[in-house]
Amino acid sequence: MWDYEPISIEPFTSDESLLKIDARIDRIKRGEFAISSTILWDYDADESTMVEATAYHSSSGDEKDYKLLPWTIPKQPFFEYLNTYYKDVVLKNVGDCSNLPRFEGKFQPPWPRNTYFLDKCVSQGEGLPQVAPSGFYKIIFVTSGQVKWGFNIIVKVFPKSF
Repeated sequence: MWDYEPISIEPFTSDESLLKIDARIDRIKRGEFAISSTILWDYDADESTMVEATAYHSSSGDEKDYKLLPWTIPKQPFFEYLNTYYKDVVLKNVGDCSNLPRFEGKFQPPWPRNTYFLDKCVSQGEGLPQVAPSGFYKIIFVTSGQVKWGFNIIVKVFPKSF
């Protein structure tokens, strides 16, 4: 029902020796964009590792116009997140363009230390709301615990043209 164009992505980390994240928007061709990222994961996630995300909408894109949306990932343990949002949304949208771990059934720790790549990923909106008002969306994704890291992304949503 909708299409999108990524406007910006800003990764952050509190300790680059434990987790370093780089991300960028790639132009595929006129009017088509993708997201690429490299994540150097060098720490052991444990029961203190938490994940949360918040989403905001603005019709104009002006920073002062953003309003909090009910579309969130409530703060939850990392391993719980892996068995829900990660499996149901993340892997369905970027699994084919990344080397992110896949698993059957319930995730069994540990999360592997590795360098993860997202290579020109274009999300098809799997697991996301089918209807989204046009405008700008800001999503803030945060993982906390031994290291605090995540990203802020802004996308422009518009009606899908068939």
